[in-house]
Amino acid sequence: MSLVFYWHPMSSATPVACALAELAVPHERVRIDIRTGEQRTAAYLAINPNGKVPCLVVDGTPLFEGLAILQWLGAQHGVAQGVWPQDGTPERLQALSWTTWAYVTYAALLNRLWLATRDEALRSHEQAAAALAGVNELLDLLETQLADRPWMLGEAYSLVDLVVGSVVGYGVYFGADVEAHPQVKQWLGRLQARPAMQGEV
Repeated sequence: MSLVFYWHPMSSATPVACALAELAVPHERVRIDIRTGEQRTAAYLAINPNGKVPCLVVDGTPLFEGLAILQWLGAQHGVAQGVWPQDGTPERLQALSWTTWAYVTYAALLNRLWLATRDEALRSHEQAAAALAGVNELLDLLETQLADRPWMLGEAYSLVDLVVGSVVGYGVYFGADVEAHPQVKQWLGRLQARPAMQGEV
């Protein structure tokens, strides 16, 4: 199987880079300089018409959107390594639920928080407070999920931890901290200490 990974360091491609490292999947890596607008060139748009990273070309077919790539990597490579649940199991349903929750539900509130605190035209103390309240409600859910287990799905690490933790960790950088959620904080620390989460990703 041929895999070509289009990415840029410290971007939304980072969780995919970490997953590829965690799984030790052989692939070619092509850096797209999003600072200079390379993602909007005709050559790259022919690969990913969205003009974004990440994109993973699988045997010549582009797979774009970070969550889709991560879920595919889990199903294709993670099951055999014991870091993604087998199809047809309750754990697989949990994996799909929590990873989508992170990328859709949690990330939407992070986007609201970013706009209300960082976007000059949309900056609003009220909107920021509302977004932060929503984030903390979701962190309460995550705290409950982790209350009796070290990892998202139980006693063992899985790619679900990588996916959810990447989004939660990203949020910490612009104000969605986890200090009031000790289980989440400890779990995030364990996750970020893994070798695959280190290095230029």
